[in-house]
Amino acid sequence: MRIIPAIDIIDGKCVRLSQGDYSQKTVYADDPLEVARQFQGAGLKYLHLVDLDGAKSGGIVNWKVLESITSKTDLIVDFGGGIKKGEDIKIALNAGATQVTCGSIAVKNPAIVYQWLENYGPNKLILGADVNNGMIAVHGWTEKTTLSIEDLIHSYIAQGMDYVICTDIATDGMLKGPNFKLYNDILEIFPHIHLIASGGVTTMDDLLKLKENGLEGAIVGKAIYEGKISLKDLATFQDA
Repeated sequence: MRIIPAIDIIDGKCVRLSQGDYSQKTVYADDPLEVARQFQGAGLKYLHLVDLDGAKSGGIVNWKVLESITSKTDLIVDFGGGIKKGEDIKIALNAGATQVTCGSIAVKNPAIVYQWLENYGPNKLILGADVNNGMIAVHGWTEKTTLSIEDLIHSYIAQGMDYVICTDIATDGMLKGPNFKLYNDILEIFPHIHLIASGGVTTMDDLLKLKENGLEGAIVGKAIYEGKISLKDLATFQDA
């Protein structure tokens, strides 16, 4: 299972939110590049980079942070937040993102994401499925929809999507463990997707259980910044 540390960006700084609430923001570092270098120095290979400013606005805001990290580290970066139109995905890929996560746009304008799948291929795109009590939330988690996680994934699998990041908003940033049932239910219905867990990872036992349950990857955020999980342990786990 891939271990994917997270950096969330607001105003160019590395932050974490609790349950997607922008008013519950903690700034952990002023320089995201330095944090990324720490991840690489510990032996980690991947990075989940989220432009939270972009997620709330009409397009990518912090693309220069992405460009700085991809040009000055060897991390394999997936990028999300603010992907609203064709120009945004071009900016992200040109700035060095290996994959781009399509969240709100995948719900609001699926036709354009279907076209991106055709243009760029399924290995370049990730479906960002943010869940609040089983229903998809969009626009930086500020708007709840009536679309179920199952229906969203099903519609994109039919178009060739392979990768899905599923974030349980209720657990994100709470350090109380992932929603294992959510991920198990998804994999029971869609056993062949590359499912990446996001939200709530707090201990190495959480990661072990996710791996045993068949997750392709797991995003780790606040547990790193709060010292619950060490970078050394994460690097050892990913190589096991």
